[in-house]
Amino acid sequence: MEPQNPEIEPTAAEASGAEPLEGSTGEGHGAQNDDVGEAPGRTRKAMWLAMGAVALALGLIWLAPGIDHFDESSSTATGDPDDALATGKVAPMHFTLKDMNGEAVDLASFKGRVVLINFWATWCGPCRAEIPSLVELQDQYRDDLTVLGVSIDDEAEKLKPYAAEFKMNYPVLVGKDHQDMQDAFGPLYGIPVSVIVGRDGRIAKKHSGIATKEQFEREIKALL
Repeated sequence: MEPQNPEIEPTAAEASGAEPLEGSTGEGHGAQNDDVGEAPGRTRKAMWLAMGAVALALGLIWLAPGIDHFDESSSTATGDPDDALATGKVAPMHFTLKDMNGEAVDLASFKGRVVLINFWATWCGPCRAEIPSLVELQDQYRDDLTVLGVSIDDEAEKLKPYAAEFKMNYPVLVGKDHQDMQDAFGPLYGIPVSVIVGRDGRIAKKHSGIATKEQFEREIKALL
């Protein structure tokens, strides 16, 4: 997990295992961040570096060969503070995006199903690590769940071979040039970010950073 711009201080998303978005500093996102205090520069930077080191170590443990389960209770990285604020809100499902094959996909058409919207990119290491779990979940809960992979800045032609390589069995949408959708589900300080929407059209959970299959599955089951 390395920032794209080393001069930018790590954000809360980085501490949760997310890959920071270019130019994202966690500032300028409106009133949602008004009650977040500003610490002195050196102290704040040291704090984020320490949290990032802890998150990186936990991520390496989780991805290590032979590790089948990640004890999330042992992690001090709980995602972005805005994640909890999203819970219970009506999901902005009024967007229509094209998939990697050029077909229009209306998010509202999935009303009545559980939807897991995963914001990702081909250059994102944590996103790549998360994809196999999403593939398994889509297969396992295909009758009730739709996973939507929204690539934030990749061209469709780049997505096709990537989706084939990872056997992505769910719609892969082109989110490039759809900053309005990212803002509606955001703020997104890094990726991956996953938003789980219940059958009632409300956000049940938002994850900034990588999540385990066990986490996703528990949250999906609660909505079935």
